[in-house]
Amino acid sequence: MNRLRYNRRVMTPQEILKTVFGYDTFRPLQRQVIENVLARRDSLVVMPTGGGKSLCYQIPALMFSGLTVVVSPLIALMKDQVEQLQAYGIPALYLNSTLSPEAYAANMEHIRRGQAKLLYVAPETLLTPRLFSLLDTLQVDLLTIDEAHCISEWGHDFRPEYRQLVEVRRRYPRAVCLALTATATPRVRADIVRSLGFSRANEFVASFNRENLYIQVSPKTEPLRQTLRFLERFKDQSGIIYCFSRKQVDELAAALVQRGYSVRPYHAGLEDSERRRNQEDFIRDNVQIMVATIAFGMGINKPNVRFVIHYDLPKSIEGYYQEIGRAGRDGLPAHCLLLYSYSDAAKLRYFIDKKQGNERQVAMQQLNAMMKYAEDEQTCRRKPLLQYFGEPYLATKCNNCDNCTAAPPVLADVTIPAQKFLSCVKRTGERFGAGHVIDVLRGSKSERILRLGHDKLSTYGIGADLTEKQWLYLARQLLQMGYLKQDEEFRTLSLTEKALEALRKRSPIYGQLQPAQECSPSREIRKSELDYNHALFALLRQKRKEMADQAGVPPYVIFSDKTLVEMAAYYPQSRESLLKISGVGMAKLNQYGPVFLQVIRDYCRKHGLTEKETRSEKTATRSKEDAKRRYMLVGKTFNDGASLQQLVERFHLSQEKIVDDLVRYATAGHPLRFDESLRAFATSTPAEQNQVFQAFDELGAAFLKPIFEKFAGRVSYDELRILRLLYLSQKTV
Repeated sequence: MNRLRYNRRVMTPQEILKTVFGYDTFRPLQRQVIENVLARRDSLVVMPTGGGKSLCYQIPALMFSGLTVVVSPLIALMKDQVEQLQAYGIPALYLNSTLSPEAYAANMEHIRRGQAKLLYVAPETLLTPRLFSLLDTLQVDLLTIDEAHCISEWGHDFRPEYRQLVEVRRRYPRAVCLALTATATPRVRADIVRSLGFSRANEFVASFNRENLYIQVSPKTEPLRQTLRFLERFKDQSGIIYCFSRKQVDELAAALVQRGYSVRPYHAGLEDSERRRNQEDFIRDNVQIMVATIAFGMGINKPNVRFVIHYDLPKSIEGYYQEIGRAGRDGLPAHCLLLYSYSDAAKLRYFIDKKQGNERQVAMQQLNAMMKYAEDEQTCRRKPLLQYFGEPYLATKCNNCDNCTAAPPVLADVTIPAQKFLSCVKRTGERFGAGHVIDVLRGSKSERILRLGHDKLSTYGIGADLTEKQWLYLARQLLQMGYLKQDEEFRTLSLTEKALEALRKRSPIYGQLQPAQECSPSREIRKSELDYNHALFALLRQKRKEMADQAGVPPYVIFSDKTLVEMAAYYPQSRESLLKISGVGMAKLNQYGPVFLQVIRDYCRKHGLTEKETRSEKTATRSKEDAKRRYMLVGKTFNDGASLQQLVERFHLSQEKIVDDLVRYATAGHPLRFDESLRAFATSTPAEQNQVFQAFDELGAAFLKPIFEKFAGRVSYDELRILRLLYLSQKTV
């Protein structure tokens, strides 16, 4: 087995992320989940497919001394998951019914000898006396339950054996439990929490007609500029801006603060104390605007929220309506704005396409309903919203939404492009989605088009004069006008009788074409990110395929396309340079690096190309310089008499980051004044604090993990950070 020794030195999660997995930064929520697990706090994580759930338990698995057991119902994927981990140099194994008796026994023996850090098992395998007998002899540190919605009888994929996993928790009480799922309704989440015995959070849901809410949907073109223009109408008034991710929350909150707005962020990545403080400030009108993920608002009833902005597209009408329901609870007028873009919908569809069966079908239905609602520029906004929840809305107009108050749209004659689209749907057999039809119309030379012979159709290439976005915009209108039908699950288009009659009679069709120049900035950025050498990329893919075939693994186990794109963009010429490419860790560098470096060197020598500085290098250089300047400034400001809370407010950083900067300032050799008020942030007793200080004397203050393990987790990492600052300030006085 390919086994790495991780205990030669205590490694931080950030170091493992880079050294083992080859990534520079965590995705939203990953760091916080990992810290929770390392602090041995049971956690329920609801994260979209592709959002990085695996690292939330893989990194702790490498830091715990014992075994991590991963329970998953997806037997077919276990082999791939284990192969990917082994490619990173991580000793991982799986046990399920696909193994031969010999391979099963061999894996059992490897586990018995402590030659695996992670063990993937199906629930029915885990619940067998044979495996219990094996695990009883080992130290199980982490029990990870993937696809945790299977626990709930209210879930879409309930599995009775998952209900029995609570027995495993009781059998191994020292193991921290991490429950993961890509989708779970509040009811399902509550059932998971209750079934596994986790602590439960409050929830607040509103889904009733609110006549005082003005509802608006606008095309998302320049979201920051649109938000700033919107906020000009709500000077000194309370509002919530919902974003899809923690990263977007932080970026938007910082941008608004820079422009003088009273803003706080709110998301699961913040410390509990900071989250509570921000929420309390918002409730008390000390802060006017909260930029938040959808977690914010449950359990509060602030009456004077004058506006709600959705900066990103919600995944469902349920979630959207719940969030706008947090505005105008005092009965006074409030404004709800949704910024909608095709790219947001494409991002959500990308995640949904990774789902399977009924789960995928339900999620796609929810997204389709959300998109249909957002793109409807004629119907009163309240009608589809209330109908979705089974509530009839009989009024023709509400006179309190953009569609009811807008001037009638200026329609143009779109008969010719509409006929082209409808004809192409018919000629491709009425069994494809809008994307494929548009590819045919625009003359795509994709492998699928050529394989199906659709390049031979009379409609092939006749729509190159319109952009993909214009065709999509037209297709949605044809759906709304009743010329097309769309399958709910597979999104295939077919013609209605109305369309057939229009084609026969060449009836005029009036609608709108989205202007071609209205392409989103994000699309332009994406193009610049894909500015790589396609010929070199093809050579690298070919080499990857050869090596994958020889090893009997999928190509992505060796390197992802993203990694190869970066290689083809920056031309790394040395081991050091290759290690800077995203997805290249030490194990992959040693195993695959020489072969790929040779391909790159040969190509560059032949074509006279030289190595380029990566974007991450430039960013890292700037970040290091900024961080260096910041920690010095934070330390000097603290020594000038600023309190910890004043530093948090002045630098717009979390308490954790301020504490880290002060620790860095002290460990760099700078005296740090002793501030007795820091003790107010500690929760331990004076006697416990003295014990921790003695441990710092014995083990040093550079790393917290040895201290954490010395006290067997009785002192949390959050507490240790504060106590380390107290310890260092006393030492440097």
